[in-house]
Amino acid sequence: MALIQYLTHIHLEPGARRLLMTECERVGMRRPLLVSDAGVKAAGVLARVEQAWSGAPLPVFDATPANPTEAAVREAAALYRGAECDGLIAVGGGSSLDLAKGVAIAATHDGPLLRYATIEGGSPRITERAAPLIAVPTTAGTGSEVARGAILIVDDGRKLGFHNWALLPRSAICDPELTVGLPPLLTAATGMDAIAHCMETFMSAAFNPAADGIALEGLRRGWGQIERATHQGEDLAARQDMMAASTLGALAFQKGLGCVHSLSHALGGLNPRLHHGTLNAVFLPAVIRFNAQHDSLHREHKIARLAQAMGLPPRHNADALAEAVLAMNQRLGLPAGLAELGVEPALFDAVIERALQDHCHKTNPREASAEDYRDMLQQSL
Repeated sequence: MALIQYLTHIHLEPGARRLLMTECERVGMRRPLLVSDAGVKAAGVLARVEQAWSGAPLPVFDATPANPTEAAVREAAALYRGAECDGLIAVGGGSSLDLAKGVAIAATHDGPLLRYATIEGGSPRITERAAPLIAVPTTAGTGSEVARGAILIVDDGRKLGFHNWALLPRSAICDPELTVGLPPLLTAATGMDAIAHCMETFMSAAFNPAADGIALEGLRRGWGQIERATHQGEDLAARQDMMAASTLGALAFQKGLGCVHSLSHALGGLNPRLHHGTLNAVFLPAVIRFNAQHDSLHREHKIARLAQAMGLPPRHNADALAEAVLAMNQRLGLPAGLAELGVEPALFDAVIERALQDHCHKTNPREASAEDYRDMLQQSL
């Protein structure tokens, strides 16, 4: 049975950060922990959000790694408990938002994070005791501000998902003004993350017509504005559309993702220096070609509907759609393949082993074998 559930309060407009105090009062937070990273702080973005807080100065954890780890979660959770916090405000990209969700678990539940990982059967162990969270994204890509899940690297080195409705942010404050200073390559990589969410969830065979409609609208906005947002970063209208694409992509992906994310999670866990959105952009063409052979894409004319949302001729087949993504990556200045990222074929066996175990593997429309993953990796090299 399909579950269609949308619960987050979402404020999406320039200047939305002014609502922070009101939203904290609504949720019942009086002493939240601010979770961010050094880059957001150095850019002055964290200070702009703090200006919207009118109470006593808040404790801050600003050491979120690019790929959040269990060790960083433990450190932030210790600060949360020591400062007697009653909630979390995450300010940053997907890394900060996901780390805050890890803290929401670790600060209120016993045992290591592995106990609560989705692939380990841990989702039901996450309870309503999880600390409440308000999300303030500063990138337009992951959509973690409206998602019930987080991706974290646990102590054994695996990059795992954690999913429960108790982790859903109580409020998403989406202020495109906070993304205006984002560097072009990061704008491009996070934007392609949002586009990958919209395309991959739409290709999923699961029945969720609401998610399909949301994904197509997110793709229309994201594909139409990503170049302008990347190359004309001061364009606030383009930034707002990219933030909408990010939010819509994540609202849609409760339907399920697939091989793009199985591969990205696997490779990102093995090499945490690799950016998740960049990996999604690199893997997306090969996965489009692989998925196109599934009956549901033909039965529901999904390739033509994706092409229409992207402003491409509806006669596009899967190869042409994949080539359009490759051309977009090139125009954005993103890597053409894994080799440019320093990834060598010697790593493929480990990537495949992890991809087969990833929670997104099961929701791809066409089941991928080890050899299928090897072929996708080779195409993406």
